[in-house]
Amino acid sequence: MLNVGERGSGVRRRPAGFDQNFDEIRNKCLKQKILFRDPEFDTYDLSVSYRNLQKNQLEWRRPKEITDDPKFFVQGASRFDVRQGPYLGDCWLLAAIANLTLDDKLFYKVVPFDQGFHINYAGIFHFQFWQFGRWVDVVIDDRLPTHKGKLIFLQSSTKNEFWSALLEKAYAKISGSYEALKGGLTMEAMGDFTGGVSEIYDLNKEQHNLFTIMLNSFQRQSLMCGGIFDSQLPDPDKKGLEKGHAYSITRITYIPLPTSNSIIPLIRLRNPWGKSEWNGRWSDISEEWLNIPQQLKQSIGLKIEDDGEFWMPFEDFVKYFSALEICHLNPGYLDRGQYGVSEGTKWDLSIFEGEWVRGATAGGCDKFKETFSSNPQYHITIVDPDENDNNNMCTVIIALMLKDTRCQSKQKKKSLSFGFYVYNLNTSKSVPKPLDTHFFENNDPLDKVHCSEFKPREVCKRLSVPPGKYCIVPYTSNQNEQGAFLLRVFSEKKNNLAEFDNEVGMVEIDDKIKKLALDSKKSDDSNEKLKKYFLKVAGNDKEVDWMDLKNILDFAMKDTGNTKFSNDVCRCFIAMMDWDRSGKLGFKEFERLLMAIRQWQVVFKTYDKKNKGYIKGFELRPALSSVGYNIKTRTINTMCHRYANKKGYINFDDFIMCAIRLKTTIDIFKEHDPGNKNVVSFTLEEWVEKTFYS
Repeated sequence: MLNVGERGSGVRRRPAGFDQNFDEIRNKCLKQKILFRDPEFDTYDLSVSYRNLQKNQLEWRRPKEITDDPKFFVQGASRFDVRQGPYLGDCWLLAAIANLTLDDKLFYKVVPFDQGFHINYAGIFHFQFWQFGRWVDVVIDDRLPTHKGKLIFLQSSTKNEFWSALLEKAYAKISGSYEALKGGLTMEAMGDFTGGVSEIYDLNKEQHNLFTIMLNSFQRQSLMCGGIFDSQLPDPDKKGLEKGHAYSITRITYIPLPTSNSIIPLIRLRNPWGKSEWNGRWSDISEEWLNIPQQLKQSIGLKIEDDGEFWMPFEDFVKYFSALEICHLNPGYLDRGQYGVSEGTKWDLSIFEGEWVRGATAGGCDKFKETFSSNPQYHITIVDPDENDNNNMCTVIIALMLKDTRCQSKQKKKSLSFGFYVYNLNTSKSVPKPLDTHFFENNDPLDKVHCSEFKPREVCKRLSVPPGKYCIVPYTSNQNEQGAFLLRVFSEKKNNLAEFDNEVGMVEIDDKIKKLALDSKKSDDSNEKLKKYFLKVAGNDKEVDWMDLKNILDFAMKDTGNTKFSNDVCRCFIAMMDWDRSGKLGFKEFERLLMAIRQWQVVFKTYDKKNKGYIKGFELRPALSSVGYNIKTRTINTMCHRYANKKGYINFDDFIMCAIRLKTTIDIFKEHDPGNKNVVSFTLEEWVEKTFYS
């Protein structure tokens, strides 16, 4: 369990690296006899107006200032504790919270019961959410936004119960603000409450065997929700339904009809508003219930109350709702019963975090043929087929999730359109690593998954494939769309998932680059003339520092028309060639440096064909490879974060700096790895000294 803001939690708070530990903060507040006030989520986070309610009309109150006897729980947690307030459109979140109350084990994972308003009360509460592969503990104070003494957002139907309002505040904090909660898909919150895998079904399209999928999912405790988003659907208002609204699905069942000796599929839903129920067939006021035995009505929990919960036929659900969202608590729920996988199945899980970086690894979809191969690539190997599979096939579930989508929404960033391709590598005897443009031009994908028009933050695909090797390529629809993602791969038998990438290290310099660099050397006035100038500047010790080196390089390059090197580049030149750590270079070291510079110049000009003074970030990997350096995608991302501009371009000075730092880093490592074991050990002092002087 990580604290929010802690390194590795995946959640950035102010200041960077700051983390809040619930027990430590509560004990400190109790000792000092003060109530906690959260500096990380103060009142300024609610900085917008809501439906004519201005900020100056808001008052932040603790529950003890709202009611005389506040309780965290009143007779436990129930879906009826979740009622939407009038000022925030987060019904999607409330639908997920209502579903969460249906499973005690899940609920108390998210809502710890070691807190309340009496014993050890210090104005501090905490909740736990799954955030991109990790469980994170989120701390809040208990000040809640009110208007005229009443809560304006989520509230319980029991006036002195506050667990649900505090849970909403914790989720707002991890999302960036209350405002960030306006509008969304319930599957996002259900995923954050469970760590499960989410699917979304477009009910405007025919869905094969959908009720069976829903029934099996419900029996395996999956969380479900229905949404009405499509304006083209039959007018739901006349039937008591709300447009632009999300409903919790709280039960799925077949009901036998005594009058016809048949069965009807029914769905029970709940409106988070706590009012406005379905009034069509099988509603609370429907005559259909009169023919159902009382014992059966009791067994399915039928209650005729004005509480926002109602039953409706599956046929009408598909007719009036536009989307079904399902969150499976673990990947086994996708297959058991429905697909013949045994109940004892344990799933193997592999996880990778990655990113698309502008100009580096944001290559776009496969229509961008020149850059598509720049996208991150992941190699998966499955050796054994599923047990009891007569066709010797393997079940593989691939889920790709975008990170930080709510915080981006707060910052008015456009949501990414994304997906992934799966390629079969078993048809080729050998393939390049990573896969290159030639491979993609000559091989069709085994499958492709793209986010739907609902723009969910996660796309998921279940495949049945023979044992073998495959490559997953996450992508965004367009080039240079930047974002971070979490890739999860599940399989019944063990899978080996790895980045499909170069091995880091030195390779041979391209012969063409060598030749052009040597030709460049011959075109200089003469090596003797340069040496004479070097010794003149160097003085008695025949060595130069970085300032002298800058002078000499300006002299050496004056006929080539290149921009003068910056002070920082010259300092790094010294560090790169200065093996004795004297801070100076002799002429032999200078000659080797000059040859390296000429090689880098040749490479830069090779990729800067139009002499614009920059190369594209997409060209950085092949450019560095041609001068002898193999690097991984993650390193390319880091380099572009540091050296590329907003358009993903790298100028000559930054390219040189990038090459210097790479060479120096590899040289430092190899100096401490004489046995080529690819593992070294540094003391902190050694590490600081080596990296600082580089």
